[in-house]
Amino acid sequence: MRKFVYLLMTSLAIALVGCVTINVYFPEAAAQKAADQFIGNVLDDSSQATAPPSKDPKPAPPASHPPSAMLLDLLIPAAQAADTTPNLRIQTSTTEAIRNRMQARIRGALGALLDSGAAGFTSDGMVAMRDASKVALNQRTQANATLADENRDRAALYAEVANANNHPEWAPQIRATFAKGWIDKARAGWYYQNAAGAWQRK
Repeated sequence: MRKFVYLLMTSLAIALVGCVTINVYFPEAAAQKAADQFIGNVLDDSSQATAPPSKDPKPAPPASHPPSAMLLDLLIPAAQAADTTPNLRIQTSTTEAIRNRMQARIRGALGALLDSGAAGFTSDGMVAMRDASKVALNQRTQANATLADENRDRAALYAEVANANNHPEWAPQIRATFAKGWIDKARAGWYYQNAAGAWQRK
């Protein structure tokens, strides 16, 4: 009888592990907080220092369980981890290099394009030319190169954040989260695209 109970508990534990480990969800609130911090550092001219890298939260001390539950504790640590609020990792050497380049562009050529209304933030987390007539003809090639460089860095940023958190499949959600953040934190007078793709002024 004891052997049967042990086998039954083992089977149930394995089944439970299977259910828990496939339930990996995108941490939307943590992603928005991290995106807002990154974007704030890029857009804020007074921001010279970056926040220290976030550390994984320390696990809570194990609670005392009856002996019958010890097997479950050994087999399903993922279940306990799933109950904690995730902490999205956004600071890596790659994202820091991207942030520095973005910050330089905002203080330079890209900032001028946004200030003039020639360019704006798109609804998919990128930048685009909104009104080329606001750029002198002999400067348009350089303006387009600036936008291309910015978009290259943005695409790399979204992929890097997803990869740094061991979930490359999160890249589209990371991108959507940043898209919202760029628009929310856009300076007064800058243009952005709404969900329908129409340009609006902040």
